[in-house]
Amino acid sequence: MTALLRVEGLSKSYGALRVTDGLSLSVEPGELHAVIGPNGAGKTTLIHQISGMTPPDAGRILFAGEDVTGRSMAGRALAGLARSFQITSILPRFSALQNVALAVQARSGSSFRFLSPVDGEAALTGPARDLLARFGLAERAEMPAGALSHGEKRQLELAIALATAPKLLLLDEPLAGTSHAESARIVEILRGLTGSVAILLVEHDMEAVFALADRVSVLVYGRVIATGAPEAIRSNPEVRAAYLGEEAA
Repeated sequence: MTALLRVEGLSKSYGALRVTDGLSLSVEPGELHAVIGPNGAGKTTLIHQISGMTPPDAGRILFAGEDVTGRSMAGRALAGLARSFQITSILPRFSALQNVALAVQARSGSSFRFLSPVDGEAALTGPARDLLARFGLAERAEMPAGALSHGEKRQLELAIALATAPKLLLLDEPLAGTSHAESARIVEILRGLTGSVAILLVEHDMEAVFALADRVSVLVYGRVIATGAPEAIRSNPEVRAAYLGEEAA
């Protein structure tokens, strides 16, 4: 199978600090590939580089068979790369429905007017309402996004990302700051996406990682020290020594 995403020899330094160091990994179509590692391992910088937010100093990024290393974030999004952030990136004064409808508009090219009500734009609001229902937010459709709970904002962000019909989702700690119940809902949402869209997941919640991932890559000091199935990673002595420790028990 040809990889949907292939990262080859990616490096990024800030002064004397090398954040990614010849990093290589791949994501297969429909795969959920988790990236774990201690704080400062380079996980978020990796996501920034793949999404186009941060240019690498060296290496290349191949997506759907094309070299996208020099493409802008917008160009990568149009090619099918969508991402979420550690901190939610929604429009707080717009309703949940408007937030998702804008993402549908970006995908469809509809003549949606940014500051106008979306009620009359059935081509936008129909798919947007369907996505909100899928993410358990149907009753929050008219609520300002800024008034949602933290977990609901994370769910909304996932709905926004999916509204762009991506081939690959880049998720940077989607469970960060969520309650146990909110985390459980998001895990179920991600489980429901298995096979339909590829996901590169950066996450510190090891229980969620090992429950969801098809493969796991472990980053330490900007390098991948191991990649494999969850159970292989859990029992890998080098991984246990470098990162998992008692969490792997």
